Amino acid sequence: MKRRIAILGSTGSIGTQALLVIESHPDLFEVEVLTAKNNADLLIQQAIRYRPNTVVIGNKELYTQVLVALNPYDIKVYAGDEAISQVVEMETIDMVLTAMVGYSGLKPTINAIKAKKPIALANKETLVVAGELIMGLAYENNVPILPVDSEHSAIFQCLVGENNPIEKIILTASGGPFRTHTPEQLTRVTKADALNHPCWCMGNKITIDSATLMNKGFEVIEAKWLFNLKPEQIEVIVHPQSIIHSLVQFEDGSIKAQMGLPDMKLPIQYAFSFPDRIKSDFERFSFARFPNFSFEEPDTSRFPALNFAREAMKKGGNMPCILNAANEIAVEAFLNDKISFLGMADLVEDCLLKVGFIAKPNYDDYFTTDSVTREYAKRLIK
Repeated sequence: MKRRIAILGSTGSIGTQALLVIESHPDLFEVEVLTAKNNADLLIQQAIRYRPNTVVIGNKELYTQVLVALNPYDIKVYAGDEAISQVVEMETIDMVLTAMVGYSGLKPTINAIKAKKPIALANKETLVVAGELIMGLAYENNVPILPVDSEHSAIFQCLVGENNPIEKIILTASGGPFRTHTPEQLTRVTKADALNHPCWCMGNKITIDSATLMNKGFEVIEAKWLFNLKPEQIEVIVHPQSIIHSLVQFEDGSIKAQMGLPDMKLPIQYAFSFPDRIKSDFERFSFARFPNFSFEEPDTSRFPALNFAREAMKKGGNMPCILNAANEIAVEAFLNDKISFLGMADLVEDCLLKVGFIAKPNYDDYFTTDSVTREYAKRLIK
């Protein structure tokens, strides 16, 4: 029986690659729901090609465009963020891929879990913002959360079949485009420089996060919740070749690593097909092409975002929510030429120091924290 998949954020990098995985295995998977925020043109193209049951465009102003374009087809069309949160509850959905960007993925993920839909998680901010809430709901509803991030998929793959205690996990980082830049050089980097990632082809927001190492900080927080780890059990190492996607060290000192070429289709396919591995035509890794692997410690003096994330994780409460909201505003400002590359770290640090701390937040507290942080960050930019 085919697994019917809802893709939240189908027009982004993960969403478009997920559709290629589904297209490669029409006997195993089919598209049930597609959603997008603003890219109506691509959403329409995808809907005509993959014929989902339902599509949702988040921007209500684009509803008529999508509705008219899909009128000749038997496809339901809805609009608005609330519709995205509701559509995940459809009985015909077997799995929800959450590939939306940032905080926007939180509410749909919560609704999908409450509807007992298995989650293929590509929206790390969901666990950054509200990891305790999300994992608690998943446990209560007996819902699996299968990681799609390459690093967390790697850890997950290393742990399948293991019943032995973890000593630590090691998340690898490419180091981004500015790994070898001096502090003085970092004062002059441009948006175009930051979007030119040396290894991965990703969306703009995650590419900027990768350049600042904030993405790796988010992954540290995500790993804590996914694998029930203490902060001191999570290590980060820079691996510029991006072939070893992450590692697990066990109590006897042995280490397992998951390796492969930088290609997000593999972790997407693994999440879709778990617990099975299915044949693919992805390019194969060759040791002859990569005779040398190198590793180095991340430099948190030049890239303080990693430390911000660690401190937010240790303090807990709503601090990771503040971190995420401030970072989303900072990245948006940088992409719109309103602040400098280094200014993003200054903005995030200011928000972490000034926005009110809540030790035991509920969902409403997360919502308020996100809103307050964004307003404060925007005032700093002005």
